[in-house]
Amino acid sequence: MTRRRTARLRRTLLAGTTAIAVTAVTAGIVAAAQEPAKAAKGPELSLVAATTSVTLTSWKEEPGVYLDLGTYLIAEGTPLELKVTRTSYKDPVTVTQTVYEGGKPKARKLPTGTVKDFSGLPGFSEITLTDKAGKKVLTRSESFCPNNASGRVRPDAPSTSKYPESCPTNPFTLGSVWGVEKGWAANTYAGSYGEPVQLPAGTYTAKVGVAKKYRDLFSIADKAATVKVTVVERSYEDEEGSTGAAPRSAKSGEHAGHGAGHQAPTAHTGHGPGHAPSRAEAAAPVTSGAGPSYNVGHGPLKAAPPALPWALKKKQQSALSQQARDAGGQTDGSRQAPALKPLSKRPAGKPSVPDVPKPDLRSLPAYGITISDGDQDVPGKDYLAFSANVWNAGPAQLVVDGFRKPGKAKMDAFQYFYDAKGKQVGYTPTGTMEWDPRPGHMHWHFTDFASYRLLKADKKEAVRSGKEAFCLANTDAIDYTVKNANWHPYNTDLATACGEENSISVREVLDVGSGDTYTQDLPGQSFDITGVPNGTYYIQVLANPEKRLKETNLGNNSALRKIVLGGQPGKRTVTVPAHDLVNAN
Repeated sequence: MTRRRTARLRRTLLAGTTAIAVTAVTAGIVAAAQEPAKAAKGPELSLVAATTSVTLTSWKEEPGVYLDLGTYLIAEGTPLELKVTRTSYKDPVTVTQTVYEGGKPKARKLPTGTVKDFSGLPGFSEITLTDKAGKKVLTRSESFCPNNASGRVRPDAPSTSKYPESCPTNPFTLGSVWGVEKGWAANTYAGSYGEPVQLPAGTYTAKVGVAKKYRDLFSIADKAATVKVTVVERSYEDEEGSTGAAPRSAKSGEHAGHGAGHQAPTAHTGHGPGHAPSRAEAAAPVTSGAGPSYNVGHGPLKAAPPALPWALKKKQQSALSQQARDAGGQTDGSRQAPALKPLSKRPAGKPSVPDVPKPDLRSLPAYGITISDGDQDVPGKDYLAFSANVWNAGPAQLVVDGFRKPGKAKMDAFQYFYDAKGKQVGYTPTGTMEWDPRPGHMHWHFTDFASYRLLKADKKEAVRSGKEAFCLANTDAIDYTVKNANWHPYNTDLATACGEENSISVREVLDVGSGDTYTQDLPGQSFDITGVPNGTYYIQVLANPEKRLKETNLGNNSALRKIVLGGQPGKRTVTVPAHDLVNAN
């Protein structure tokens, strides 16, 4: 089974006693101006090592170490800000940098081919390892996500970073924002994007530098960081004996509420004396890219990378650029975010749908498409499983509250509307919410949010999925360049979004720029194709099928993905052609 991962590196506060210089970036970027790079000022960027030595653990049962070497890219003066977009799936991914000319932001288009996707700057870091005898044992390059785990490097830097906490890897992402806040540092560790390195136990010297094309592009000094690396070998049996419990596998956890036995991975607690990283920490896992929680996504995903050490302050900047800052309760500086807690009681008075901004629900083409034997392992049955995402292109959040009358099994659902200041100005009934007791769900579903259909080659329906109800959570950052996109959505996991069985009310929110992915391994996330002939079909993901939700546009709710079924009963096959330039099944 092939599953497309969506990854992010958690942002942590780094304690500061060492600093460097970087770029200032602010909201409200003006349209692109074709100015020479030397005519506009970007951030001052530099690479530093937070520590002179690190200890890495290689597990006997899964040999290999991840090169978390504690090297950081620091930004001063202005932030490093990059906007990464594609107009459609027929167009390549492009990137523009925000620079400043006379104190005013300008969009500087970076060379074509700088990036190929939304996972980061490819080949940014260059790493060389030598052993005690001076023999070179490893040379590799790694990608760099500017939204990696990061923190302040001086006390007068902004207390929080406005940039998202990840680089998304959903294959159908449309736009992302990457950035290192001024006075902040971002870890250059590739995390889940990288592969483990086979190194025997011993002592090594690592040199980490920035590739020449990026040094030239961003005016970064050609100065490598040197770190002593000690590789130690451990066994899960040793860990069990010292802790009394078996270490948790990074591959075994499922999303809370979407699978029994899920445990959210814990943050790395440092490399202090006596600390031995757990199996989950060593594996440097993956999450969704949307928000501040490890247990994101609607299916089993690898855990997030460990938290990272404090960066050290290197120099103090004498004069700081003025930076636009969001006020309390705001997101990208353009609007007030409505409260995320459900109201204490159901709305009263006459329902109304005021003339204010509304959400715009859109579907992504299906991906992660595979043949399975179904949720129940039913003999003689063939199922077509897939992952699907419905996202909100804005310019307003989708806010739905459910209220249960005492003793009733379902909740009454209401959609709320807000003015530009975040004040609630209207509501309308919009169906129901129901409790889903199946393993892998165990939460309140809003009914009629989306529909899945298998269409014949002539686009007529062949099979309809039984799944029509969903819990809304901001699992994936689909396009953070749209108007009013919230770069820090709150309910990024089901623990914050979907309530308990005994809940009397629930609020579910799909924020602007984010989408909600349900993966192909969840109950109901498939079509029964046992009796469906071989041939060409389309998987349709349809948002708001009954048109109960109020949107700005109801004409863009459907997405189709072409597939070709083949094989014999019990051994069916599926071929998934590329969707324009996106070749992800």
